[in-house]
Amino acid sequence: MLIVLLCAALCVFDVSAQERVERVLTLSEIYDLADEHSKSIKSSKIALTEADIAVKEAKSKHLPNIDLSVMASYLGDGLLTDRNFANAMNVDMPHFGNNFAVEASQLIYGGGAVSSGVAMAKLQQDMATVELASSRTRIRFMLTAFYLDLYKLHNLLKVYDRNIELAESLIETTRAREKQGLALSNDITRYELRLQNILLARRKIVNGIEILNANMVEMLALAPTTYILPDEKLISLSVAPENEEYWQSQANSFSHDLQRSALGVRMSEQGVKLARANMLPSVALVAANHFDGPITIEVPVINKNFNYWFVGLRVSWSLSSLYKANNGIKRAKHASLLAQSRYDEAKEGVKLAVKSDYIKYLESFEELESYRKSLQLAKENYGVVETRYKNDMAIATDMVDAANELLNAELQLANSQIGTIFKYYKLKSTTGNL
Repeated sequence: MLIVLLCAALCVFDVSAQERVERVLTLSEIYDLADEHSKSIKSSKIALTEADIAVKEAKSKHLPNIDLSVMASYLGDGLLTDRNFANAMNVDMPHFGNNFAVEASQLIYGGGAVSSGVAMAKLQQDMATVELASSRTRIRFMLTAFYLDLYKLHNLLKVYDRNIELAESLIETTRAREKQGLALSNDITRYELRLQNILLARRKIVNGIEILNANMVEMLALAPTTYILPDEKLISLSVAPENEEYWQSQANSFSHDLQRSALGVRMSEQGVKLARANMLPSVALVAANHFDGPITIEVPVINKNFNYWFVGLRVSWSLSSLYKANNGIKRAKHASLLAQSRYDEAKEGVKLAVKSDYIKYLESFEELESYRKSLQLAKENYGVVETRYKNDMAIATDMVDAANELLNAELQLANSQIGTIFKYYKLKSTTGNL
């Protein structure tokens, strides 16, 4: 039974290995796929479409209002009395009543409420555009981090594979030396123990690659069998350290936080105009046509239809707004001050974030040079120790230490190379230009 299960498991593993499709993707291709399939970006696009429609809706308030009404009714008999309610008498009424009316009005002046409403809708449209760009940048940076981690793990996998070959070669050499009586069996044990540790570390890296690959495949809506391979040319990406002024300028132009805050200031200013519009009169051109029956303003009632029409100018002004709207205006002004304060706060925060990222970016170049030098020294040290070991001038522990130092130096350099590129994209994300 156990053998059958093992065979089944191996068959499943074989099938999934055969189905796996390796696909080399560049960061640019990753971004294009994210724009097309990311759920977050899709939601932001829907919000932008909604904002576009809201602008059209606000503009439609400039158009005339046209109302049409048709009514049929049953009229009961009337009751006629003296002023002291005496001498009541019944008044016969025609029981069928009808009303047909068409009314049109065109706003000429509304205190700026309609224009401010359109301006506010356009600002909300701009805000939705900024939110879409922000979602795109956020998703791109997340995928960039996944992609660079994937690249880093593939690099580390190569480093571990080289060290596995080195460890196996060292074990074979030590076994040959043992046969010659130049090495002890516990030397072989040490190398085998080190090899097992490297193999375990390699397994963890392979698992990490599988997890990152699954995340990216899901986010990009790729086939589950897709196995993403990073573009080898990425490591040669030119990421020259521009001066800080350049990055601060980029942030001032593209930072989504600053754009949101600036739009908040402009929206609060429109809020003040809308609050003030409530205190102003509105003027509209009106026209109407009525066709009513019967004529009930006469006694006895005239059982006929009566058509009349008019054209005129309507001025309406809520006098109570003169004392009711003051608090609304004060609140809108304070909201404007708050928005300006938040803009200043956001500007300071973005400036400091760019400065921090820029310093770390420069630091990564120094770190990279340091690790390159360390790798060079580790290789030289390993070569010296290996020569001494072969000439019986060094012990197995020295060889293990030298091999570990070489492994660490290679890992640190591989991580540092990707780290520099990551910090470059972090700067682009912070400045809103990713």
